[in-house]
Amino acid sequence: MNHEPGTLFVVATPIGNVEDMSPRALRVLSEVPVLACEDTRRTGVLLKRLGVGKGDQRFVAYHDHNEARAAPRLLQVLRQGRDVALVTNAGTPLVSDPGYRLVAAARREGVPVVPVPGPCAAVAALSASGLPADRFTFFGFPPVKPGRRGRMWDEVDPSRGTCVFHVPARSLTRALEELAARHPAARVVVAREMTKVFEEFVAGTPGECLAALSGRAVRGEVTLLVRVES
Repeated sequence: MNHEPGTLFVVATPIGNVEDMSPRALRVLSEVPVLACEDTRRTGVLLKRLGVGKGDQRFVAYHDHNEARAAPRLLQVLRQGRDVALVTNAGTPLVSDPGYRLVAAARREGVPVVPVPGPCAAVAALSASGLPADRFTFFGFPPVKPGRRGRMWDEVDPSRGTCVFHVPARSLTRALEELAARHPAARVVVAREMTKVFEEFVAGTPGECLAALSGRAVRGEVTLLVRVES
């Protein structure tokens, strides 16, 4: 490179409550010339609510479906000495969200990568769950195919510590039923809509959580925590 590369900022954004946006994250997002966004519309709405909206001329779409194409383009921007901020729809990038290709490529080329830490649904749920947090395993979203999903549930064992999953609300009942079949005595916490108006934590065995949620239309973002004792 003939000049210093730009910096790639990995910026955490609120998972619900906009008051969780850190002053540092706000400053970075207001100053960088390029924002790599999982959803440019959602990022635009967030920045407008925070009072730093400058139109969408700085936005570049960066999501699961275009990551292979977008990462090299953003890397070229960084090579040219321009800073880039990577954000997802909510929470910390790369934690079940896009970003790995870009961060890995930047590291390989010696481009500075700077984390701007903040909200993370998995960690927030773990911190308030009442389950041991000294050792945990983050699995992300369960697979769609039943066979692969069953093998994942089989990996839930005492050696994993507290196991953390992101579960679509529409799939929560199925996940609890499958856990009840394999680990009926497990300690489970369902964390729903964290930091939002209807935040809720439901705790018990898989069967008890099913009973507590029975007859309800569960909506919103769900983080599922599971602890199997030896």
